[in-house]
Amino acid sequence: MAFRRKQLQRLKNTLRQNESVLFEALKQDLGKSKYEAYLSEVGFVLDEIRFTLPRLSKWMKPRRVRTPILGFPGASRRIPEPYGRVLIIAPWNYPIQLALSPLIGAIAAGNCCIVKPSELSPRSSAVLARIVRDTFPPRYVTVVEGGPEVSIALLESRFDKIFFTGSTRIGRKVMAAAARHLTPITLELGGKSPCIVAEDADLTLASRRIVSGKFLNTGQTCIAPDFLLAHKKIKEPLLTNIRSDIRSFFGESPRLSPDYGRIISRHHFDRLADLIDSCNGTIVMGGERDRESRYIAPTVLDNVKWDDPIMADEIFGPLLPIIGFDRVEPVKKELSRRPKPLSLYLFTKDRELEHDIISHLSFGGGCINDTLIHIANPYLPFGGVGDSGTGQYHGKAGFDTFSHTKSVMKRYFIPEVPVRYPPYQKRSSRLLRWLLR
Repeated sequence: MAFRRKQLQRLKNTLRQNESVLFEALKQDLGKSKYEAYLSEVGFVLDEIRFTLPRLSKWMKPRRVRTPILGFPGASRRIPEPYGRVLIIAPWNYPIQLALSPLIGAIAAGNCCIVKPSELSPRSSAVLARIVRDTFPPRYVTVVEGGPEVSIALLESRFDKIFFTGSTRIGRKVMAAAARHLTPITLELGGKSPCIVAEDADLTLASRRIVSGKFLNTGQTCIAPDFLLAHKKIKEPLLTNIRSDIRSFFGESPRLSPDYGRIISRHHFDRLADLIDSCNGTIVMGGERDRESRYIAPTVLDNVKWDDPIMADEIFGPLLPIIGFDRVEPVKKELSRRPKPLSLYLFTKDRELEHDIISHLSFGGGCINDTLIHIANPYLPFGGVGDSGTGQYHGKAGFDTFSHTKSVMKRYFIPEVPVRYPPYQKRSSRLLRWLLR
C-alpha cells in the first residue's frame, strides 16, 4: 500500500509541476483553453488521485464473507490482487484524462502498465511520455508512442489486462486481439447518446446545459449529447435559447473565441463537413467552416429525420441535429431498436416519465436535467453497455477493474459432520437436504 500511495503522490506532484506544458500541448492539438484543459483534463485527473489516496487502504483489504454451513468450521475471504501487466490504449480527444484516469486505477490495484496514447494528438502524447518517464521507472510504467502499427504490435503481445478507449469499430478489433490470449478487457467506446427534452422542462437551464455539454471540446466528447429530441410544443423556444446560449458562450464569431477549440485532424474535419452537406435538415445556426484551420462553427440542424446520414453513426463533432416528437412512446421504440448508447440525457420535471425512460431504455449512464456531469462523480462507475462498451472505472470501480478478486476458503482442523465423504449409502439424505436447503 505504501508503494502504491507513493506512486500516486508522485504522479500528482509531477502533473502540478507540468501544468503549463500540458496546457500548451492541449492548445496545439485541440485548441483547448487553459480553463477547459484544467476542467476536463488536468483537474479531472488530480481529483481522481485525491479521491483514491485516502480510500486505498480500505479497497485493498481482504473482505470477509459468510461461509455456508457445508463449509463449517471455516472462514471465507475475497482478496483483491493485481492482474499483473496492463495495456492502456488511450484516444486523442481527452489525451491526458483518458490516459491517466485508467492509469490511476491500475496503479492503485498494483499493476505494471504500458500506456499507448494516440498519434493524432502528438504534442500531448509527447508531454505525457516525458511526464511518465520522469515519474516512474520504465519497468513499472512506460508510454509507447507511435501509430496504428505500434498498437497492433502491442496487441499481439500477451498482457494480463487490456483497457481500451476509442471507437466501437476499433474496439471490436481490440477485443478480437485480446481473445487470442484470453485476456480480460475493458472497452470504453461511444455511440449516439440521445438527449430528450420533455414539454415540462425548464428550457433556460436545459439549453445552457445542453449547449455546454455538446460543444465542450468542440463536440469531440464520447458522452456528448449526440442528437436532441425535443417535444414539438417547446422545440421553437428551446431552439431560440440554444442559439442565444451559443452566442453567449462563444460570441458572434466562435472562430475568434479563446474558449472554442478545433477539430483534431483534416480527416475528421472532412467527415464532419460531409455530414453537414449530406444532411436533409435545415441549418438554423452555424455551418461555417475552414479546412486549413480545422474550424467548424457550432452548428444546429433542425427538421432532421431518423434515417438521415447524420443519424447513422456517432457525430463526434460540433453538430447538433434536432428531431421533434409528439409522444414519448415512438421515441422509446426508436431508441430501443438502436445500439445501446454510452449516455442518455433527459430533461423533465415528471417523475413518472423519468422512471419510464430509465426503466425501459438501456444505456451506460447519464443525467436527469443535465449533461456530462455524471462522469465527474467518482462514486458513480462509468462505462458502456453493448456497442458502447463493457466494464467500468472511476473511483472504486477503477480499482476493481484492474484487480482480480481471489476467493479463498480456510478450513480448520476440528471435527466436522462427515456428510461429504463416501460411502454415501451410510449417509442420511435428509441431513444433506437440510444442509443444502
